[in-house]
Amino acid sequence: MQDFTNNTIDTTQLPRFEEVELSPLHQSYIKIIWINIAIVFGVVAILAGLAMYFVEETVNYKGYITIGYILILLLTITIQVVSYRNRGFAFRTHDVIYRSGAIAITTTIIPYNRVQHVELHEGWVSRIFGLATINIFTAGGVSSDLKIPGVEKEHAEAIKQLLVGKITDQEQKQEEKEQLNEE
Repeated sequence: MQDFTNNTIDTTQLPRFEEVELSPLHQSYIKIIWINIAIVFGVVAILAGLAMYFVEETVNYKGYITIGYILILLLTITIQVVSYRNRGFAFRTHDVIYRSGAIAITTTIIPYNRVQHVELHEGWVSRIFGLATINIFTAGGVSSDLKIPGVEKEHAEAIKQLLVGKITDQEQKQEEKEQLNEE
């Protein structure tokens, strides 16, 4: 009979992911953010303008609507700039790290042995700037578990090949393990 042990782990001695130097998103990604903000707020401005022109009840509130619009626009720009600066990623020997957020910072770490599928996505604006988004899927999810936007397309393709290689290695190890168990 095997003795059961359940020793305490000194969590103060664990490696700190915060010390990993993360690669920032490509500098052109901020342009994509500006374009997205311009499109959204442009459409909202047109709709608000039409509403103020055609709906009589809005005549008395034009100043408030304009001030509210400008404040929300400035808040959105501020949050997006802070979020852009906080984003970063790193691919280590055994896992991928992605940090994001403006108000709350989220760090996601996915071990390679959990990765099931990888894909690249290029939106029409991203394609103009030669950028792509890496979508990483783990078991049991319908959508990707991790999206890393703003990566130069050639770099993203290299990362995809790295991850596909890791997936293939894991599958080969699993097959070898199953063959050993059958013998």
